[in-house]
Amino acid sequence: QVQLVESGGGLVQAGGSLRLSCAASTIFSINAMGWYRQAPGKQRELVATIASAGSTNYADSVKGRTTASRDNAKNTVYLQMNDLKPEDTAVYYCNADLRVSAGGIRRYWGQGTQVTVSS
Repeated sequence: QVQLVESGGGLVQAGGSLRLSCAASTIFSINAMGWYRQAPGKQRELVATIASAGSTNYADSVKGRTTASRDNAKNTVYLQMNDLKPEDTAVYYCNADLRVSAGGIRRYWGQGTQVTVSS
């Protein structure tokens, strides 16, 4: 009924760039979408969020290097990451807040995509 599929992760050298994509398959309307990441031994942390109208919010650690965008017609959110650093290494997860009923919003998560930045 609801599926979020991330793609675009991989291995990149420090200073390089990656573009992550997350496509949502759903019959429900989508409110905000976002990206989180989790490094080994650490808690999952916010990377960026993007509202349905396009306003964005970024973690301080990625601000200036990262751009979130979305294509509402395709139910897809993107994360362009530039000037990547080894500390950006993590599994990146996208999420989507879906309006599943009148007044009811539920958050769904993708399965994650690995980003590894070598020094």
